[in-house]
Amino acid sequence: MEDNRPAIFQQLKQLLKVYEPPFTARKDSTSGYELWSIKDVEIAGKKRNEVFFASVVVQSTYVGFYFMPVYTDAAMKKFFKKELLSTLKGKSCFHIKDLDPRLIAQIRDALKRGFALYKKNKWV
Repeated sequence: MEDNRPAIFQQLKQLLKVYEPPFTARKDSTSGYELWSIKDVEIAGKKRNEVFFASVVVQSTYVGFYFMPVYTDAAMKKFFKKELLSTLKGKSCFHIKDLDPRLIAQIRDALKRGFALYKKNKWV
């Protein structure tokens, strides 16, 4: 069986790179990529100087797509279609084992909505 994780990782990384800048890549390697907003903000009464947005990480049997906007606003899940929802494990981690054009489009849409949420909240 062919290991498609490197190809999936690269495709997802390219979807995230669209948002750099204004986000900053805090990790950028062959197996992990993270986007953060480096900005002084206040969230739920706590001051922060950075906010995590999203990442992709090659795991042992899947590529993890970690998407913090769904954690900060659970209502975002109502926009997810069944293909993307079926990969959601926990609150904000998606286990991607196969990637097709529909799933790519759904992840692209989630990132767009997440970016709009962060912008509205002035986190970016």
